Amino acid sequence: MRTPVRVGVFGLLGSGNLGNDGSLEAVLGYLRAEHPDAVVDALCGGPEVVTARYGIPATRLHWYRGEYRTASRAGAIAGKGLGKLVDVVRTAAWVRRHDVVIVPGMGVLEATLPLRPWGFPYSLFLLCASGRLVGARVALVGVGAAPIGNRPTRALVRWSARLAAYRSYRDAPSRDAMREMGVDTARDAVCPDLAFALPAPEAAAPSGPPGLVCVGVMDFHGGDDDRARAEEIHRRYLDGTTRFVRALVEDARPVRLLTGDACDAPVVSAILDAVDSPLVTAAEAVSLADLMKETAAADTVVATRYHNLICALKAGTPTLALSYAAKSDALMDRMGLAAYCHPARGVDVDRLLEQFRELEKRSAELRQTLAERNRVAGRQLADHFSALTAALFPAKETP
Repeated sequence: MRTPVRVGVFGLLGSGNLGNDGSLEAVLGYLRAEHPDAVVDALCGGPEVVTARYGIPATRLHWYRGEYRTASRAGAIAGKGLGKLVDVVRTAAWVRRHDVVIVPGMGVLEATLPLRPWGFPYSLFLLCASGRLVGARVALVGVGAAPIGNRPTRALVRWSARLAAYRSYRDAPSRDAMREMGVDTARDAVCPDLAFALPAPEAAAPSGPPGLVCVGVMDFHGGDDDRARAEEIHRRYLDGTTRFVRALVEDARPVRLLTGDACDAPVVSAILDAVDSPLVTAAEAVSLADLMKETAAADTVVATRYHNLICALKAGTPTLALSYAAKSDALMDRMGLAAYCHPARGVDVDRLLEQFRELEKRSAELRQTLAERNRVAGRQLADHFSALTAALFPAKETP
């Protein structure tokens, strides 16, 4: 009898980011459907959440529990430094126990949000280097990438990609970015984001006028290269989004605020306090499935977070993107809504309202477009998972 394949999943999973967890859910669905005998566990940011929600054993990603808290005291700084050394051994030991390790989606090769090289980029490098050393196949599956200005971060990301046994990307700009960083991408595939493999919500009954608008907000401070202007960028984004919500309320439109990460909650609170209307409510979603249901019930969605956009597009709801990175633009273009992107760094409320009204006028047409694009994405992901099986898993033993 063939020994079951040992599969590990790796990343900032169970840590409050619904997009990351949605990518994990999609990969677990693939493994359970195509490799039901595989023994699966995780090395991740929130092991208790991953075990409770997905029923797989999980180990904490970092030895030092305060890894993502700012270290200002000598003890914390020493703890972080020691943790970096301990994690070399811990990561290698965990990888050694597996035949395959999958990094499921996520923007693990980008710095479109503030990122320190000794944080997750270092952890990813340890994973990929360990895989090469112990002979485990590390696969970066449907991941996001983008140009990186910080040299240490860029070096760690480049070497992680080079050391991985398999790479695929969620859009063409991601593959282009890695090629520009010196990675040979000739054999690397591009596929839709893994979240498009999740079940679609049931179509909601059309809401009567005035229709519901979902507004997905984000604790947005710019990217890794914007640290000097982070607070200014955040104030402009929050002010523009608040003014847009207020304009909707003045038109008697009910508004539902969505988030995609636990850190977005203060933005929701700030908008609720500023607008102070019973027409504005906040969703309490704990999964991408919850977000998809929220967006499916809306007439229109305006959203910032990448996976808020995916949820709305997957639900087939006309969507306008407050875009903060090339990945959002690429996603909207893939789904036939390239004309409905607006810069998150400089929200022009008058222009945003103009785009919003144009989007609503074309609602019926765009719903048909989204239905067709979703069918295409589903077929492409099925083909991608078949290619992943051929690349990573040994051929099944014939009886």
